Amino acid sequence: MVSFKEIIAFMLRLGRWFCLLVPLALFVGSFCALFLWMLEWVTHYRFTHPNILYGLPLAGVAVALSYYWWGGRAGGGNNLILDEINKPGEGVPLRMAPLVFIGTVVSHLFGASVGREGTAVQMGGSLASNFARLFCLDERETRILLMAGMASGLGAVYGTPITGAVFGLEVVTLGALDYSALLPVAVTSIIADWTCHQWGIHHASYIVSFKGFAAQGQPAFHVDALLWAKVALAAVAFGFASKAFSEGVYRLAPLIKKLCPQTWLQPAIGGVATIALVWLLGTRDYLGLGVTAPELGGASIVNFFGSTHYAWSWLLKLLFTVIALATGYKGGEVTPLFFIGAGLGNALAPFLGVPGDLLAGVGMVAVFGGAVNAPLACTIMGVELFGGTNIVYYATGCFIAYLCSGHTGIYLSQRVGIPKIWRADFQPGILLKRARNGVWREED
Repeated sequence: MVSFKEIIAFMLRLGRWFCLLVPLALFVGSFCALFLWMLEWVTHYRFTHPNILYGLPLAGVAVALSYYWWGGRAGGGNNLILDEINKPGEGVPLRMAPLVFIGTVVSHLFGASVGREGTAVQMGGSLASNFARLFCLDERETRILLMAGMASGLGAVYGTPITGAVFGLEVVTLGALDYSALLPVAVTSIIADWTCHQWGIHHASYIVSFKGFAAQGQPAFHVDALLWAKVALAAVAFGFASKAFSEGVYRLAPLIKKLCPQTWLQPAIGGVATIALVWLLGTRDYLGLGVTAPELGGASIVNFFGSTHYAWSWLLKLLFTVIALATGYKGGEVTPLFFIGAGLGNALAPFLGVPGDLLAGVGMVAVFGGAVNAPLACTIMGVELFGGTNIVYYATGCFIAYLCSGHTGIYLSQRVGIPKIWRADFQPGILLKRARNGVWREED
């Protein structure tokens, strides 16, 4: 039987956590609101002043120099936050938040093909780490607060608070979840999203009109066997796209470093390459986030849910983004992954005989899920973004893409709790960076 003393102790702990999490969520949600407002403004400015693209190489160098002079450990980005969650040490420097905020806004203003999730997650992680130091939290409490910071950043920036909560748990260790942190992480993500909304921020809407096949005179059922098999086949391609994206960045970055050892100068290479690609292709559709296109009917995430077929847009966005990230531009990977996934779904739909809006939605969350190794969070994202009717298809896409993407991903500081395919030489807790290279035990 639980004693009265134990109940009082529990309530006091709960109150203490509430006093920590609410201010953190309010700060993160407010910063995300400002960040999203700034991104909308600079994107509109770039659309109306397209020649600003020619300043991209110099802008990239300026941001890289700021990190070179003042960044220090902040240059570790999302991987630094994951390292601190797994093994708390020096903490995440507070300067990470303003550096990544400014760096991402500048990148988008001049047209770098980067995302926004990295900025939101790093702002949340930076603020959470400094909250932990301010209130002298122990290792366990610091880990929970860092997960809450990551979750609130992702949840607020995409308007998907439950996705943010599950992501904050799932992304830390591949194949394992720490459910003891679920409530504080969920509370922080929900309040941060609510705060962002209170500032008047609205997120893009993606319409999936497909609601399941129905037999004559019968209500629609949530799965059709043939359609399910086709989605599963497409999911294999989504997993390979996730792997191609991650490996593209990891393989190109060393080549850039070999060509130009000065890290602060490397963005100039990416900027020039981006300008050259725009000249070659004659379109600016692959610059920036890609949620909307600068011209009517251009390739964009929103347009992939329509009736127009875009055969190779996903591959071109992958190329633009790999170049930007490998040469050091700041922002994130997730929104470009949305573009790649939705674009690939749009491209495959006519060949597979699948509704285009459905496969664009599945691809959007599945490619993200395969790249971050978070299939549960991304399944929930499908529900939060598109509604729950087609959850079987979203789950199928995310689960298969997760398996087919292999032991790689955009966050190599993830730990492997359970490998995707079991192996006898596996050591729990091995870094994904080592597993990617075929090393499954620390002593190797």
